[in-house]
Amino acid sequence: MAAGGGAGRKVTVAAVQFACTDVESENVATAERLIREAHKKGANIVLVQELFEGHYFCQAQRLDFFKRAKPYKGNPTIMRMQKLAKELDVVIPVSFFEEANNAHYNSVAVIDADGTDLGLYRKSHIPDGPGYQEKFYFNPGDTGFKAFKAKYATIGVGICWDQWFPECARAMVLQGAEILFYPTAIGSEPQDNNLDSREHWKRVMQGHAGANLVPLVASNRIGKETVETEHGLSNITFYGNSFIAGPTGEIVKLANDKDEEVLVAEFDLDETKSIRHGWGIFRDRRPDLYKVLLTLDGEK
Repeated sequence: MAAGGGAGRKVTVAAVQFACTDVESENVATAERLIREAHKKGANIVLVQELFEGHYFCQAQRLDFFKRAKPYKGNPTIMRMQKLAKELDVVIPVSFFEEANNAHYNSVAVIDADGTDLGLYRKSHIPDGPGYQEKFYFNPGDTGFKAFKAKYATIGVGICWDQWFPECARAMVLQGAEILFYPTAIGSEPQDNNLDSREHWKRVMQGHAGANLVPLVASNRIGKETVETEHGLSNITFYGNSFIAGPTGEIVKLANDKDEEVLVAEFDLDETKSIRHGWGIFRDRRPDLYKVLLTLDGEK
């Protein structure tokens, strides 16, 4: 549990993973059950996977799937998680498909431990490939990267494809994020059954943790999902492997690729802060040399 004084500022984080049905009420109930389980294990901040209300519909380009989107304000899943967060005194980042007038976003609302909605992050990097056709549904996020000051820690939340971009992680930590969270939906590739990205996926995020000297939490779904597309049936088997990494990138808790799980780990944020400051990675940055990041071809 969170503590102060000489014991250090200790925070317990959790990642849950489960197989989704395509019935919203069932998935929200599962998420609540697992959040309660994480709370019983001492968790202060609990991460649920990306777009957990239903199947990962982005396997197809279908107009009827836009009906799954809901406005941010008055969203029933967010409101339910607000009540749950207040009851359990836990922080919950809530992933959802957002409708904002004529725009649509892949979004997360960050709910503080008293049930307060701390604000919204909209996914910045939108993939577009076989099985992951998100550009059909989601506008590029317009919130920018954020750090949310929650009860137990200042946290940064990226969403799935964001996790492949080191700039995202660094931007959140520069704004004060002490822990990074990535809700995710990733698995097999419909165009190539031999392509398995799970180890690459983990190593990239372990690098974000190590490069920024902060803990990192990733939550992914499991199970095989079949979606009817305009070209026939498409299948993705989601590989789970949800994990919690420590501030040097080491994996401290890891789920498998088949089972529903609740992972929990404790970190001393005062100790992590001391190590981060002593290591010099932020002291020795050279942003004056980073203008090349604004180009595509490396030319000034």
